[in-house]
Amino acid sequence: MIQQIYPAPIHSYRYELNKDMHVAAAHYIDDERAGQCQRVHGHTYFINLTIVGDALDETGFLVNFSKLKQAVHGRFDHRLLNEDALFETAPPSTEKMAETIYNIVQEQLDTCPNRPLCIQVYVRETPTSYVVYRPKEHARG
Repeated sequence: MIQQIYPAPIHSYRYELNKDMHVAAAHYIDDERAGQCQRVHGHTYFINLTIVGDALDETGFLVNFSKLKQAVHGRFDHRLLNEDALFETAPPSTEKMAETIYNIVQEQLDTCPNRPLCIQVYVRETPTSYVVYRPKEHARG
């Protein structure tokens, strides 16, 4: 994998985990203002998750890397994003993709006893275009 550079969020947690992955997926934006993006087209998305926390689980992990990959790559790889139920109310723009990935990941993290947080999702759509999503607050349920 080619080394990627992405913004590093500032935080005061003891541990920071970053998980990189590639997802090959297609999408379209069904709006004439989207120009060429109205047509079905594909990307190899580069995704980086930043997970933080102060405690490790009983196996010594902040989060198991494979669980993060399954939650994102397992759901979106080699798919038409528009067919996913999570994009029924909003088109799968890169911005919505980043926010949706955050929601999926944080929902999974909320079940972990050590209570890690996702503080950043980075989604690169093309070599020259990317989105960073950071939640405003880290509210605990």
